[in-house]
Amino acid sequence: MTDDLPAPPAADGLPRCPWADIDPLMRAYHDDEWGREVRDEAGLFERLCLEIFQAGLSWRTVLRKRDAFRAAFAGFSPDAVAAFTDADVDRLMGDAGIIRNRRKIIAAITNARATVALRADGGLGDLLWSYHNPAYAPATADAVPSSTPASVALAKDLKRRGFAFVGPTNVFATMEATGIVNPHLVSCHRR
Repeated sequence: MTDDLPAPPAADGLPRCPWADIDPLMRAYHDDEWGREVRDEAGLFERLCLEIFQAGLSWRTVLRKRDAFRAAFAGFSPDAVAAFTDADVDRLMGDAGIIRNRRKIIAAITNARATVALRADGGLGDLLWSYHNPAYAPATADAVPSSTPASVALAKDLKRRGFAFVGPTNVFATMEATGIVNPHLVSCHRR
C-alpha cells in the first residue's frame, strides 16, 4: 500500500483513514471523536492544549496521557487554568503522568487567560468556528496538508489575541480534531 491510496478496510470491514488502525486507542479516537464538531469552550480549549502538547511527539502518546492531563489541568476549565500560578507550573513539571515541557505548560496557562479574555469578543468558539471550511475533502493521505491558508490566518489571529505556541500546524490539527474542517478521507466510513 502506498500513502496515496485509501487504507483497506480494517478487520471490522470499515475503511478508515490510514493512521486509525495502528491500535485500538487510535481507532477509537478516530471513530468516536476526531473530526466531530466541538463547540463548547472547555472542549475547544482542551483540544488546543492537547495539540500543543503533541507538538514533536506522537498523538498516541497524548491520548495515553489524556486522563492525566485532564486531572492536572482541572478538566481543562479555562477559568481554573487561567488562575494557575508559578507553584502550579512547578507541580505540573513534577507530574509524570503528563508531558512535562515548561514552555508548553506555560502556553496552556497563557491560552487559558487568553480564552477568558476572548469572551468579551464572542468567545473561543466563535473565533475558531469563523474559520470553518465545509469544502475540505481530502481524497488521499498525501492530500492532507500539515497546514492550510486558513490555519495560517487563524494562528496569526490567535497570537494577536494573546495565545501562545499556536502555529499553523497545531492550529490545523485543532481544526481537524474539532470538526472545523472534516479531516476524514473521502473513502473513510466516518466521512
